[in-house]
Amino acid sequence: MASKPTEAGDKPAAIDTLTFEQALAELEGIVKALETGQGALESSVSAYQRGAALRAHCERKLAEAEQKVQAIVEGPSGLTLRDVE
Repeated sequence: MASKPTEAGDKPAAIDTLTFEQALAELEGIVKALETGQGALESSVSAYQRGAALRAHCERKLAEAEQKVQAIVEGPSGLTLRDVE
């Protein structure tokens, strides 16, 4: 499981390694921090950039999940998964 940085010098986890839930939690934290408006401009811009990347990651994860759900079809033996392209 990817962890959040604990010290100022730690590098944040690579976004593509995060689960949907981890990315969403980090994004929520960034939004809360930006809403206070108390950070330095440069760090706020960096946080905004990471937030935008996290948002895109979450959207991809949701699209993948939606595609899987749409692949569920009712067959003679009940619900089954059809091949998703």
